[in-house]
Amino acid sequence: MPSEPRLRADARRNSEQIRSAAIGAFRGQGLTVPLEKVAEAAGVSKATIFNRFGGRIGLIEAVIEELVASQLFAVIDHARAIDDVGERITYYLTELRDLQYRQPAFNDVLLQTYPHSQQLMEICRVGSEANEEIVAAARAADVLRPEFTAGDLHALVVDNALALKHGERPPRDGYDRRTIYLLDGIRRAPAPRHSGGPGRP
Repeated sequence: MPSEPRLRADARRNSEQIRSAAIGAFRGQGLTVPLEKVAEAAGVSKATIFNRFGGRIGLIEAVIEELVASQLFAVIDHARAIDDVGERITYYLTELRDLQYRQPAFNDVLLQTYPHSQQLMEICRVGSEANEEIVAAARAADVLRPEFTAGDLHALVVDNALALKHGERPPRDGYDRRTIYLLDGIRRAPAPRHSGGPGRP
């Protein structure tokens, strides 16, 4: 019969294999990937995932910091450090869309696919606060259309998450081009230039 230290070592090894497999599966296919695929990649049974993590929510919460939260929070921190408000909103929105394209799991977080996970909901809360802060600063600096709100930014990001999750994945060059169009659309339009006429400079 295996000794207790051997059992603990096996349990730790299984847990690490499951975590590694989950990160790979969630990174490629999002948080809704069947647990059978995670178990197969980890070389364990689905029951072992439940034994080690309590199910899908526990598994997600075991890897979401490395998978999504650390990257999102790094984007937020870097955006806050940019002095120029126009550059800040450009960086922030560009990086959010980049993260959405690269990380299907991020879209599941944005869509609150698992609202019973307090950890995922906390990530959403931090993201919402950053949206409000960054949009408020950009509006105060008069670099955005006056009617554009944090709610509009949230809707744009969620709409993109839905399109990426349920639609056909666009080529990267087209996706990045549409990011530019989006930024051009939310920025304040330049003041019209008066053409010279009779008696006018």
